[in-house]
This record gives sequence, structure tokens and C-alpha cells, in this order.
Amino acid sequence: MSQRAADAVFQGLFSLTDIRSILRITAPTHELDEEQKKKVEKALASVEKQIAILRGELL
Repeated sequence: MSQRAADAVFQGLFSLTDIRSILRITAPTHELDEEQKKKVEKALASVEKQIAILRGELL
């Protein structure tokens, strides 16, 4: 596995952890305010980017 792929795995996990944190704060209803929605949107974009990197590096 390349260093780029390994970095993508960790960066994706960090972004998922950010989403998890927001979900913990908003439990049990998970109703997000506008700022939280923007943070989740940014984190999801990062996860998608890291998955694209992994596809390119590993497949």
C-alpha cells in the first residue's frame, strides 16, 4: 500500500470521527443546526475525496 493510500485511510477516519462527534452532540434526535450541517457536508466531501484516492491507489 502506498503512503498516499495510507494517508487517505487516516484522513477519511478523521472526517468520520468529526461526523460521529456531531451525532453524539445531537443525540437522540440528530437535528442539526446550519453550522453542524455545513461541518457534516465538509466532512462527507472529505470522506468522498479519500475514497476516490483509495480507489485510484488500490484498484
